[in-house]
Amino acid sequence: MNQYFSQLASYLQEYIYQQGWTELRPIQQEACRVILETNHHLILAAATASGKTEAAFLPILTQLDKQPSETVGVLYISPIKALINNQFERLSELLKQADLTVWAWHGDINAHRKKKLIGEPQGILQITPESVESLLVNHTSELPRLFGDLRFIIIDEMHVFMESQRGSQILCQISRLSRYFKQPVRRIGLSATLGDYGQAQAWLKAGTEVDVVVPEVGAAGRNVRLAVACFEAEERERDRYIFSLTQNQKCLIFANNRNETETIIASLRQQAKFENLPDIYHVHHGSIAATLREDAEAAMQSDYPAVIAATVTLEMGIDIGQLERVIQINAPLSVASFLQRLGRTGRRGNPADMRFVCTELGANVEAKLGDRVPWQLLQCIAIIQLYLEERWIEPVQSVVYPFSLLYQQTLSVLAAQGELSPPELAQQVLTLPPFQAISQDDYRQLLTYWLNLEHLQLTAKGNLIIGIKGEKVVRNFRFYAVFSDQKEYLVKGETGEIGRISIVPQIAQQLSLAGRTWKVEEIDEKRRIAWVKPVEGVGEVSWWGTSGVKIHGKVLRRMRQVLQEKIDYPYLLDNAKSRLNAARNLAHREGLVTSQFFGIEERSFYWFPELGSTAFFTLERVLKDWLKSRVKIRKIKAYSPYYFWIQLGEDTEIEEFITSLVNLLQQDLTNIDLVANYKMPKLEKYDLLIPQPLLQKAWTHDYLDLTSLQAETWLEGLRSSNQ
Repeated sequence: MNQYFSQLASYLQEYIYQQGWTELRPIQQEACRVILETNHHLILAAATASGKTEAAFLPILTQLDKQPSETVGVLYISPIKALINNQFERLSELLKQADLTVWAWHGDINAHRKKKLIGEPQGILQITPESVESLLVNHTSELPRLFGDLRFIIIDEMHVFMESQRGSQILCQISRLSRYFKQPVRRIGLSATLGDYGQAQAWLKAGTEVDVVVPEVGAAGRNVRLAVACFEAEERERDRYIFSLTQNQKCLIFANNRNETETIIASLRQQAKFENLPDIYHVHHGSIAATLREDAEAAMQSDYPAVIAATVTLEMGIDIGQLERVIQINAPLSVASFLQRLGRTGRRGNPADMRFVCTELGANVEAKLGDRVPWQLLQCIAIIQLYLEERWIEPVQSVVYPFSLLYQQTLSVLAAQGELSPPELAQQVLTLPPFQAISQDDYRQLLTYWLNLEHLQLTAKGNLIIGIKGEKVVRNFRFYAVFSDQKEYLVKGETGEIGRISIVPQIAQQLSLAGRTWKVEEIDEKRRIAWVKPVEGVGEVSWWGTSGVKIHGKVLRRMRQVLQEKIDYPYLLDNAKSRLNAARNLAHREGLVTSQFFGIEERSFYWFPELGSTAFFTLERVLKDWLKSRVKIRKIKAYSPYYFWIQLGEDTEIEEFITSLVNLLQQDLTNIDLVANYKMPKLEKYDLLIPQPLLQKAWTHDYLDLTSLQAETWLEGLRSSNQ
């Protein structure tokens, strides 16, 4: 094997022999080196199916075998319950011969099992951030018994946490738990897609002085098959093509939102029924009942053909067996997402096989010019090329002022401690890693505000406790989650729960859910329940909104390069090649190749500013709130993050528009100016409980990007478009 095999616990050596392994993988050797020979934190960054989970647990379990823990020894934090369930089975198999227990703890685990862990705390605890928060609030007195002798904290899918407030919540939780640890606890981060190791190291070590090691493990060569197809808006042709790709296959179809997963599976199921073929189709996303998600996972792990349409829920490291193909509908929203989804296929030495299917609007000359540019196809090519050429992955954008999380953690600390003086509360909360930028004055203002709202209350001694209205918030199980939760309707059929929908149903309405069509028979408005029966036909969409993922500016800039260069990308199928050639010809004809401005007619034009989503939104605000007072502009339509359509007023030329915008941006315009006269949108869960001045402060740092607009390189590109 190698030098570290002999150091592993004997039962792990036996397990490795039984699995038929001939050697430890490089990432497993490096994990053994760092965990067994140093005291550092560790990040294991490698592709899906590279053996990261075993790499972390083999040396950790070896250490626990040598020095057993008197409490829970390993705290494993996962972003989704499905990943916990999957890893629970894998770890249980690994620990068959060991005197250790794996415990799963989330909303679907019965109370008896949780009570047993509290009574006999030991082994490995697999848990979600929401359940950790529940432990902190509801089992405060048991925390020393549960975690006093904790040795390791493993954070799986670390990149998912880093880019959301759930990641900041985890850092708060670890910091709060640390008061109960008898010795320093080492942190292990697992990820398949990290763009900036420095960012990841800083995030993982937050609140500690321990170095974080990221072993350099050369990526094993992989055979990858990529193909990109492009269809007009007529979906039947597209769906027939997808149907052909999935015949007698085990396939995973990724879509960028829940509605798309429902639509494609309903279409494929209809086609299969028409051809008298078996129903092998499933849907997997967060609004589907747990039993149906588990059915989909079981089908994917079986030895038979199965087709599942999913959102990010199957993008994680769940073991889905020998998957033959991944199909992506339209462009993934990031390079990171592309890599996660590609990593779902190509296991056990087989080539990775990923097919992209783009649907574009009108390519004909009668369509609006903006619709004739195949944005999804360009974005798809740009994402693929950025990784192939540069191995580039988007950096994580951290939040500076997470006020919504601050409200939750304030109430959570008080719920756990019972009563604290204002200085004691500030000391406990503001020292948590995510709140380093929040001043004492800001926090004092927030505490006063929450007192006035009766979410907090002063005792006769001048201490703070949770107020009447705050108690209602904390008592609700939704309090433990930092992400916003929509008011949804529970949908039930004859066999039980099917899932949840956010669009209010109507009697006799046909809706899509779990890849099938249902007719609403009865509605209980008070309990928000809709009873349905299965029917044939097409159902309506069931959720509002989109994915909400921001597209990085580098992707937009690479999209323009795709139009400018003459490269014939080998992965494009004929219909995609034809569509790209037509787009390139259009771009040359309309000026998009040489300028940001194209399709220029008398005082109206299209504008592709090559900005990421945040900077694009900021530019939209600059145009509508500031430039309109300097230049006559009749209409501005934004098609984020791709382009604007702008119509100028009489006697106003595009040259004046550009010059005025450059001059405005070169002046002392600040993010604060852009929010001064606005009532801030409530984007995060508890933003309704944050006073306007502080919401404005958060917006200026976390939701606007004036810096990109004022960068000389971008301004120079704007000026050159005027020549």
